[in-house]
Amino acid sequence: RTLCRALAFRGTITRMSAVSCVSLRATVAPKAVAKRDGSKPAAARRPTPVVLAAPAFAVASLAGPAFAATEALSQTADGVGIAVGGLAAVAAVGGLLIATDPNKRRDDMKSTAGGDEAKSVADYFNSTGFERWNKIYGETDDVNKVQMDIRVGHQQTVDKVLNWTSGMDMNGVTVCDAGCGTGSLAIPLALRGASIAASDISSAMVGEAEERYNAEISGGKKAPGVAPNFQAIGLEECSGKYNVVTCIDVMIHYPTDRVNAMISHLASLSDDKLIISFAPKTLAYTILKRIGELFPGPSKATRAYLHKEEDVEAALNAAGFKVKRREMTATQFYYSRLLECERA
Repeated sequence: RTLCRALAFRGTITRMSAVSCVSLRATVAPKAVAKRDGSKPAAARRPTPVVLAAPAFAVASLAGPAFAATEALSQTADGVGIAVGGLAAVAAVGGLLIATDPNKRRDDMKSTAGGDEAKSVADYFNSTGFERWNKIYGETDDVNKVQMDIRVGHQQTVDKVLNWTSGMDMNGVTVCDAGCGTGSLAIPLALRGASIAASDISSAMVGEAEERYNAEISGGKKAPGVAPNFQAIGLEECSGKYNVVTCIDVMIHYPTDRVNAMISHLASLSDDKLIISFAPKTLAYTILKRIGELFPGPSKATRAYLHKEEDVEAALNAAGFKVKRREMTATQFYYSRLLECERA
């Protein structure tokens, strides 16, 4: 809802600040930045060995809502770094990481929820995850630099969706916002007149979304003809038919063996338009995600999944939709691929 955008694969990466995070709803990636301490320029420094010194270095969710990103960043720790000497070393470390068991963390999370991964996601976002993401998706100043960057990145994705629909008369348009979170997309669409069905697996998140909507109306915003319907249900439980279906920064919670069914289900709900975002799967993101999984932060977080864009598009095509527009949101710590699709 965390990856290193750079690990730049060029020469030596020195003195990266460690980021303890697990991006669940956003595609998150700490960017390697050399410390400027008045000493010799980075290019003149002798590379130091790879240092994986502490659990605080967690590049766990790459990509969040999506390197949904997916828990967003528990904390930033100064002084814990990683130095990799050249591409060969990066490749060697990457091979070692990928060779280790990638499912252990997921299995541990599932075991605490009786083997139900969906329940583990709901439990997380009804507790620690809600506290963290409510701050990130809110207006409080009580966030660190990385969390603020994720807030900005997520809002950029939301703004792109709003811009894509800006030419539509939303009055009476039916919209299903699956995985609505705290309502960052559902609320502005409702205030533009859309008839919104907003749902989230977390009762805490969807309850916050409803409170934020009511606050907007109490503050003088014009209410739509039909009040939004906020429900605490999982994506698979969404039903009905809508003009538009949106699912932003949610696919990061779905493993590859389930994502096709998820896309097919979302497509079955839409008569006209489907808008989704996901954390794109690349070699660099995969390696960095594995590093994060080996060194999880102190806060418990759900597993983050990346998806190949061609696989997502193939699933959309199989469900009867064609991609009409695509955008990539990439801030310093947030990455998300956004697709606008229409029924073929």
